Amino acid sequence: MQTNFSAARLADPMIAESEQILRKCVHCGFCTATCPTFVTLGDELDSPRGRIYLIKDMLENDKPATDRVVKHLDRCLSCLSCTSTCPSGVDYMHLIDNARAHIEENYQRPLGDRLLRKLLALVVPNPTLFRLSMIGAKLAAPFAGLMPGRLKGMVKMGARHMPPPSWVDKPQIIPAIGTRKGRVAILTGCAQQVLETEINESTVRLLTRLGIEVVVAKGAGCCGSLVHHMGKEDKSHHQAKGNIDAWSAEIAGEGLDAIVITASGCGTTVKDYGHMLRLDKAYAAKAAKVSELAKDITEYLAELDVDGAVFAKASHGSPRVAYHSACSMQHGQNITRPPRDLLKKAGYDVVEIAEGHLCCGSAGVYNLLQPEIAGKLQERKRGNIRATRPDLVATGNIGCMVQIETDDLKVIHTVQLLDWAAGGPVPAKLQDRFAEVTPAL
Repeated sequence: MQTNFSAARLADPMIAESEQILRKCVHCGFCTATCPTFVTLGDELDSPRGRIYLIKDMLENDKPATDRVVKHLDRCLSCLSCTSTCPSGVDYMHLIDNARAHIEENYQRPLGDRLLRKLLALVVPNPTLFRLSMIGAKLAAPFAGLMPGRLKGMVKMGARHMPPPSWVDKPQIIPAIGTRKGRVAILTGCAQQVLETEINESTVRLLTRLGIEVVVAKGAGCCGSLVHHMGKEDKSHHQAKGNIDAWSAEIAGEGLDAIVITASGCGTTVKDYGHMLRLDKAYAAKAAKVSELAKDITEYLAELDVDGAVFAKASHGSPRVAYHSACSMQHGQNITRPPRDLLKKAGYDVVEIAEGHLCCGSAGVYNLLQPEIAGKLQERKRGNIRATRPDLVATGNIGCMVQIETDDLKVIHTVQLLDWAAGGPVPAKLQDRFAEVTPAL
């Protein structure tokens, strides 16, 4: 793509980066076929190629964002399916991030939108506030049908079962069972530790059983992805620095072999810390080190080369598992084989889902900000999953779990299934179906 940025504009590092990304686009349109919003809406401006034109015009000419531009950029899920498809290597993730930061600085959203975004940015990254909001949503759940679309989605979330806080949440060192073979930090997350406490508990059980010491570092918290994708760079960088400080202290102490992450949306962001803070002299090197150590739990287990003997006593009965690869896993981190291979090694009958490259509509808080589009993608994904006739669904991201699950589709995190196969308890959501199956160890 030909660009015409002025020298003054290119003096801004964000603009200079965006210009280089834009120049790689050759208008081929391959991205349109794999873009969930274009497939759903059929509007060129709701495709990556269309959004790239809008971003170019806005940034090149230093224009304040218009209502039209904001509408189409807000509709982007940041699923990055286009990045996986693009033959030219367009770095769409950082381009859309830069555009959103520009919008945040130069556009005045309607009052209701501003208040909702501020509420989400305040509540969701804070487990205490999020837990309180879930309790409030549960009380309001009977009246969800009377509420506007966005509020309806938030209130419906309150109808979910909310487990009590987990023992894993607090800062601590959890020793390996037997000889210590490694040492990792775990990101316990924000929404995940409220909605699905079993994920972190399963991770700790499995890792310690494999001889890995697990550190819940003091000061680590939300990864910053939620506010980052809203264009709130200062807040996302502040949250990132808190994690970097916490993990750097452990790296400088007894050291870390990896920083294990169980929510792929968080993983994509933590792996990008080095880029996010590349211009910060005080944090650039530390951020790069943290990004280097960040591993999805399945990625780390694959590197450990977990022996099949770990699952030799699995007593789950080889249920049929439809594996849903979260966008942040397959497109954001390019992790495709490890989760599937580990599940197969653990004795599960893994089946593929049609249109597996398309987003389920969760995308952080996208399902709350764009409920109509998210709902269409949700039903499309559920239909494709049901067509596989699975006993259960596996995925590696809490957002996808909440978005996909229904009474007939039990969605379990991959690490919970691996822990179960290695001798851990039956996941709570499966106990009614597998009540007769007891842990092997």
